[in-house]
Amino acid sequence: MKLNIINKNGFETGRFLKIKNDSLKEKKNHIIYLEIKRYFSAQRQGTKKSKERSEITGSTKKIQRQKGSGNARKGNIKNPLFRSGGRIFGPKPKKFNFKLNKLFKVLAKKLLIYFKIQKKKVKILEDFFLKKKKTFLIKKLITTLNLEKKKLLIIINKNKKKNFFIASRNLKLLNVISIEELNIFYLANSDYLIFFESVFKKLLKLFNIK
Repeated sequence: MKLNIINKNGFETGRFLKIKNDSLKEKKNHIIYLEIKRYFSAQRQGTKKSKERSEITGSTKKIQRQKGSGNARKGNIKNPLFRSGGRIFGPKPKKFNFKLNKLFKVLAKKLLIYFKIQKKKVKILEDFFLKKKKTFLIKKLITTLNLEKKKLLIIINKNKKKNFFIASRNLKLLNVISIEELNIFYLANSDYLIFFESVFKKLLKLFNIK
């Protein structure tokens, strides 16, 4: 399979990167599901907390005698049955994240990129440095590629991110991240992936894609 390399204006350069079709046959969708689930679980704060009887501020004096009053037995004013009393079996702080093998995390990203390549939703952009922090330069590239109403993710080198990020932050459907920030959510939540050529070559080595 060939991936054509485009220039900063959105036109093909005549160069391409080649990937063997054999490497795209592997299908393990459950691993992708687990990695996405792990990602969202890790985002949960788990800080809900209600006070139990022992944590309520108040008198511990018994409200009435145990027997002889004709009423039900009562303890102190911190009784969970009273207003402002402690809560029975209330929520406590907890962690929702779970461990997933590092090999599975890498494989999930690899499979998702494979899927995007098969659907022809991966673009390779020739390396260049954005000198001017102008939104119209990014918009011009997107218009040439005919991707105006699509969710886009541009993956670039860390040293080139600043100007790209400033120039594109007004575009709602576009995210710009460095290769170090790449995660399963960004990959799954984007219609099209646009890799800088040098970044994509790094991924080929990292994921052992031939």
